[in-house]
Amino acid sequence: MTNYPPKLQEYIDDFGFVTSREERTDFLISIADEFEKVPESVATKPYDESHRVVGCESEAFVWAIDREDGTVDFHFDVLNPQGLSAMAMSTILKESCSGAPLEQVATIDGEVIYTFFGKDVSMGKGLGLMGIVNTIVHEAKKRLNN
Repeated sequence: MTNYPPKLQEYIDDFGFVTSREERTDFLISIADEFEKVPESVATKPYDESHRVVGCESEAFVWAIDREDGTVDFHFDVLNPQGLSAMAMSTILKESCSGAPLEQVATIDGEVIYTFFGKDVSMGKGLGLMGIVNTIVHEAKKRLNN
């Protein structure tokens, strides 16, 4: 059993009920529809390349903003308007990891993408999605090691 943030575990549990590829696709599209771009108070275009997710074909960017309580707010942008998978993953991570204990965020394994996208996710898409997950994990670990 993992010690993931509770909201992330809820998403994982919800996807446990998905029984078909069509149902998975519909669920992910509904999550992607909730995607919110990084607020202008955090970043404006052109974005600093240090926030770019390496290997993401959808041109995803991630920001980690420290909260006073020692947790982090995660913000995302996906420049490719067709990048629905990146938008869905970003929405899941923003909702489940912003404000979560860093110790829990740091335990997230990139393999979690297969829970959401299935084992047949393409290599390119998989690398980009893992890059998004690994970026937030890196930000959590960086803060824990300070």
